[in-house]
Amino acid sequence: MVADSLVYHPSVAHYLKFVATTVGRDKLLRTLQYFSRFYAWYLFRTNGTPGQIAPFDAIKKQFGLARKLMRVGKNVEHFKAAAIAADSKTLDPVVKYCAVGRQLGYAGYLTFDAVTVLDAAGIRKSPATQRLQREAYRCWMIGLLFSTVSGAYSLYNLRQQAAKLDKKEGEDVVASKRIEKERAAINLQFVSDLCDLTVPTSAIGLTNFDDGFVGLAGTVSSLIGVYTQWKKTA
Repeated sequence: MVADSLVYHPSVAHYLKFVATTVGRDKLLRTLQYFSRFYAWYLFRTNGTPGQIAPFDAIKKQFGLARKLMRVGKNVEHFKAAAIAADSKTLDPVVKYCAVGRQLGYAGYLTFDAVTVLDAAGIRKSPATQRLQREAYRCWMIGLLFSTVSGAYSLYNLRQQAAKLDKKEGEDVVASKRIEKERAAINLQFVSDLCDLTVPTSAIGLTNFDDGFVGLAGTVSSLIGVYTQWKKTA
């Protein structure tokens, strides 16, 4: 039967594994959130009516709140990751310190972000929320900067390794394929980090990107996140 073919199709099983993960659901919501941010700006700039803009503005705000709630408690994961990276005896020193900085930056972001949840949800307003949210964005920016430095350094190292290979040798051919695979993954993360940097830098006033640019950049990084998580759950 056609129904059985659809229900038992491998793609359906893969999709269910993907949405069963918190990361998978978050990336989907994030994609819709940032696309709505871009599209609400686009409608505003092209003289869209308030009625046309309102649904996308609501998606941006409500999905943002949903994701904020889903992030509560996740700071512990990043504090632990920072401790593991700091204790590592095998990591390259630059990669190690960047990993610690990245994880502490993300942990700080999630800690400050969690403190603002009650205000964002309308449960208990606080005059300190705006300042705390700025600190959260500042921590996120620091984490992203460490991540981009680590990515650039890793790409440099891979380039140096590739230059020493003799692609006529069997072992070097295998090593070359490994390097290409690592380079593709790092490049993807590097682009994602650069896109994400538009969000906190705009929020704290370091850059002057408009909602359209930030929304588009956030959509690109979100789609990269969806793609990466989809591959992990394959």
